[in-house]
Amino acid sequence: MTSAFTDAIRRRRAFSLPGYRTLAEEGFDGDYVSPIQMTSGNLTGPMLISKDWLDAPSANANRAILAQQGYLPTNPCNRVFDKVLALVGLTRADIYITPVFALLTAKRSSVIPARDRRASFEAVGQYELMARRPIALGTDAASVLRMCGIDHIETIHPSARGLTFDDRARRIAKALEAA
Repeated sequence: MTSAFTDAIRRRRAFSLPGYRTLAEEGFDGDYVSPIQMTSGNLTGPMLISKDWLDAPSANANRAILAQQGYLPTNPCNRVFDKVLALVGLTRADIYITPVFALLTAKRSSVIPARDRRASFEAVGQYELMARRPIALGTDAASVLRMCGIDHIETIHPSARGLTFDDRARRIAKALEAA
């Protein structure tokens, strides 16, 4: 573990905002910034940044699988990630996934105001970059990176509506290959 990553974990543990739950408050604290890094935490691999990890109710309802893998394999977003990785010949262990928003929302698919996403990224996420050019998955992540002046590659979010899983996977794979 690098000192930059250790610092990002420390910063995530110290960060809170009214109206949101921390990983520690929900029993998901660990040596990561986001639990998804249990399987997708390669500190030198390509970095993909999404809006958030999960909401508190979904995290609690799926505690057993999340404690093992840090992500939900049957979640549509993660099924698209699996297709992306197959297209580019990588595994989850080869990449680094993180959210711009390091807290848990009170309900699924919550709108997180730009000021809150930016506050989280400035407090935590920017310390995860480690000289990598991130891939912004979706408009929420991309807008934060733009606001913070971070050079990035922009693509759709794996949950983007109106496209098949395969179409989404191809677009994200193209961005990953460009990274």
